[in-house]
Amino acid sequence: MTTLASGYDPKTFESRLYADWEASGAFAPTGDGPAYTILLPPPNVTGTLHMGHAFQHTLMDALVRYHRMRGFRTLWQMGTDHAGIATEMVVSRNLAIEGKGETRDSLGREKFIEKVWEWKQHSGDTIERQMRRLGASGDWSRSVFTMDPMASDAITEAFVRLHEQSLIYRGQRLVNWDPVLKTAISDLEVASEEESGHLWSIRYPLADGATYEHVEVDADGVETLRETRDYLVVATTRPETMLGDTAAMVHPEDPRYLALHGKFVDLPLTGRRIPVITDDYVDRAFGTGVVKVTPAHDFNDYAVGQRHALPLINIFTDEAKIVSSREDIAEKYRGLDRFDARKLIVADLEAAELLVEIKPHKLQVPRGDRSGQVIEPFLTDQWFVKMDDLAKRGLELVESGEVKFVPPNWINTYRHWLENIQDWTISRQLWWGHRIPAWFDGAGKVYVGRSEAEVRAAHDLGDAPLRQDPDVLETWFSSAMFPFSTQGWPDEDKMAELGFDAALPTNVLVTGFDIIFFWVARMIMMTDRLVGRVPFRDVYITGLVRDAHGQKMSKSKGNVLDPLDIIDGISADALVAKRTTGLMKPQDAPKIEKATRKEFPEGINAHGADALRFTMAALAGPGRDIKFDLSRAEGYKNFCNKLWNATRFALMNVGEASFAGKPTPATDAEKWILAQLDRTTAEAAEHFASYRFDLLAQCLYEFTWNQVCDWFVELAKPALNGEDAASADSTRHTLLYVLDALLRLLHPLIPFVTEELWQAVAPKLGKSGSIMLQPYPQAGDIDAAAFAQADADIEWLKAMASAVRRIRSELGVSPAKQLALLLRGGNADDASRIARFDAPLRFLCRLERIETIAGEPPAAAPAVVGELQLFVPLEGLVDLDAERARLDKEIAKVAAEKDKSEAKLAKFGGSVPAAVVEQERQRLADWSAKLDALAAQRSRLG
Repeated sequence: MTTLASGYDPKTFESRLYADWEASGAFAPTGDGPAYTILLPPPNVTGTLHMGHAFQHTLMDALVRYHRMRGFRTLWQMGTDHAGIATEMVVSRNLAIEGKGETRDSLGREKFIEKVWEWKQHSGDTIERQMRRLGASGDWSRSVFTMDPMASDAITEAFVRLHEQSLIYRGQRLVNWDPVLKTAISDLEVASEEESGHLWSIRYPLADGATYEHVEVDADGVETLRETRDYLVVATTRPETMLGDTAAMVHPEDPRYLALHGKFVDLPLTGRRIPVITDDYVDRAFGTGVVKVTPAHDFNDYAVGQRHALPLINIFTDEAKIVSSREDIAEKYRGLDRFDARKLIVADLEAAELLVEIKPHKLQVPRGDRSGQVIEPFLTDQWFVKMDDLAKRGLELVESGEVKFVPPNWINTYRHWLENIQDWTISRQLWWGHRIPAWFDGAGKVYVGRSEAEVRAAHDLGDAPLRQDPDVLETWFSSAMFPFSTQGWPDEDKMAELGFDAALPTNVLVTGFDIIFFWVARMIMMTDRLVGRVPFRDVYITGLVRDAHGQKMSKSKGNVLDPLDIIDGISADALVAKRTTGLMKPQDAPKIEKATRKEFPEGINAHGADALRFTMAALAGPGRDIKFDLSRAEGYKNFCNKLWNATRFALMNVGEASFAGKPTPATDAEKWILAQLDRTTAEAAEHFASYRFDLLAQCLYEFTWNQVCDWFVELAKPALNGEDAASADSTRHTLLYVLDALLRLLHPLIPFVTEELWQAVAPKLGKSGSIMLQPYPQAGDIDAAAFAQADADIEWLKAMASAVRRIRSELGVSPAKQLALLLRGGNADDASRIARFDAPLRFLCRLERIETIAGEPPAAAPAVVGELQLFVPLEGLVDLDAERARLDKEIAKVAAEKDKSEAKLAKFGGSVPAAVVEQERQRLADWSAKLDALAAQRSRLG
């Protein structure tokens, strides 16, 4: 039997308990109950867990523990993601920090990948240790890394099958290109923000000596300019890309340029001739109404180029430098960075008197979310997945209800993305990741297969030289297969061994709204296409964890919190060092240090995992971002301490006694707390079913703190210390019974402290083992209906005690001082209860006497409980003169506020919104009621 320490100190038992749980094998699916499976969104092996992980992992673990206790065959499928781009960036940065001069390119592919595997081992182990510290009860024996052999085989199989179904193809298209990482990235990996730039107006001379009559008019249609021109003026925000122009374009109905349809211009600085084309895409009101068309370097221009069969001229290398391979590009531009080339081109245009003007201009600049660099539309050969039919099916599965979003409004985001989907670029020019299972022969023909041997055999290639595609698949492609790549697919023997049918579909996916399209939609589409199932039934969408001021947590802002620092504590110096190390902008360090020392002058105290978990659950409103305030965690540490002390109180009062089965309550207090327990149990089940973790935490907190620790402990004391042995014994049994149920109710949210306390309580009730394998309390375990009268009676008693305590508090009367209580009015139930609960009322309120009166009371502080009026005589409690003066001052203040409200209402005219008028009327009603109450109170003092 566990002996409880005198104080709550989570450091003394959290690690010990987790080791016991894991060693017991209890995290693995056991029993013959219905399956319940959750898939962990695999954390990237790029470092350590952050607060968002702690938030989502808390909710997942709560669901897993709850269903395990309910007898489900529960699996929490663990895993980590290789995170191609992000991991390569981290390892490259680490190489630079080491200072040995090694880089990704100097090491070469094989040695660099060896370095990445070393990092993965370190980071993956760190992540799993952190999850254990949080209490994650997943089946670690089944944990899958996305590049493990089993998962890799599934990814290869998925690629081959999709290619066989003509859903994967290779082609040359414009993609988002990161010139620093030198790889294609998806649209969702591009963050566009408005930045200050310029709009350059450039003269494009008409070819063959052509001219036209140029006319300009003002907003009223009055002609302001008419002249003959031999050039067009083109407005652009990217003058350097003019080297790749293949047309100038006007709107077909623009009257200014009707005479130029089918003409040509001489492209400045190149010597090339390009046509003047017409297209409805042109905005006649923007700039001059003439735009340059660069199909190889702009997504909209690419579409125009496809419609008009324009050539695609790529002027950039993969580093966004001007190519050296085109004769029409001047020698001086070749090899220049795009922005350096821009400066020189603008200078040359000005020297050639072709630059008309430069205007400041706000524009959306696309930047890679990993590197922060300006993204370049770039023409390359890539692998794509055709998305039209997949997206249509993915939308059907959600709109039919086979997959349900919680909260349901997120289906709108899902629908918007799928209805506007483009083919998915799945190849990446990286080294770390799943190598694309495709091989090229000497003529450039490509063959797809599960292995080189299969390709050779299938196509009778013999010993012909083959070269495997050097690219890898993007991380989200492998992540899309995670629901079934973790369960042995397509190996039927492995699927049977792992329980594939029970594990898929999973019951719920807990994830953030920011990856609904990145991951959620793609899992739905791919699992349906390749396995013929949905990957999950529910998708519970969480918000983002922000700091206490609502700011997104980021290293650059210096406001990141490490979950383990909250659990274990950290000094101010160590926290500053952690936040200022490895900044992309080292000059930000002093600002971050100052802010950190201001917010955490003493560092962060140790709170334990349970306090952090309860905080996360309490803040988990449906789909909204949460502001993480450390003071909440401090409050929930106090909550754990309260639970600890209540358990110690129970054990001290039970002594050596032990009990079995359900109690037979002898007192009204016992019946009341059992009815409250049944009600709380029903609420907990409802909140779990609806994923309302915030309401679950609230109802369990209130039951624990208010009903059990405050009221029942107090109400139990007379019976425990009284002379009625039967009532004392019954109360002890009920106290242990309620405490046992309470610990089981709380266990999914705060597993460590509940386990430690339950180990001390369980032997008293003839129980053993781990709390995590005990049944979760169910509504109806107690016949609450039989206790309805006692439930109502004790609620009356609580209301009476609370009213007297409130008076005592308002008057500043010492809790030890005896009071008199006068009662007037009330109904028959009140009269009966006054007689029955005379002793408990005296005990709870420290009353020297309770007296019923018919007439006016002496000077007294009043309160009302239902129809019953309560008065606490003031004689001997307060200075009556001082109280009269205080009330007079308060009455004058409230009367002034009432007058102001009346005056404001009198001035309101018909233009004032009805809601504002109603709000002010309510304020007037509130002030009037308060004034009446104060006046009545003052009149009683004479």
